[in-house]
Amino acid sequence: MYTVRQAFITLVSSGFLVASGSALAQETPTAAPAGVKLVEAKAVQDLQAKGAVLIDTRKAGEFSEATIKGAISVPYDPEKSAKDASFDAAQDKYDMGKIADKNKDYVLFCNSGTCWKSYKAAVVMAKAGYKNVHWYRNGVPDWKARKLPME
Repeated sequence: MYTVRQAFITLVSSGFLVASGSALAQETPTAAPAGVKLVEAKAVQDLQAKGAVLIDTRKAGEFSEATIKGAISVPYDPEKSAKDASFDAAQDKYDMGKIADKNKDYVLFCNSGTCWKSYKAAVVMAKAGYKNVHWYRNGVPDWKARKLPME
């Protein structure tokens, strides 16, 4: 027979699971936003070989620890907007001064599917009129796992 104590424990446990689940990092979309191409590691290598600029959107400290070889640091920081596809870019800061040529190929990356910085930066760049924006959703962890060049 189901006791009051068992019911209470079940209720408390359920509440804990719901609360802890909401604290988990929200995954970025698995499709690229409008005006952006989703790319994998091989395409990143091909684009870089053809002169694309690789942009690490992580914080400067993360960039200085290790990044994809040849990448530049253009942090999407501070990131105050919601980790959601309908984020409000006006709440954030993304200085595109280093990436003035709107016709070049750019590949944006950060720390994989739970890192929203590269997704948001790609959206901001596409909306600003950049023509060749590529988003490497899997980012640094995937690059490292493939044992590709880091610096």
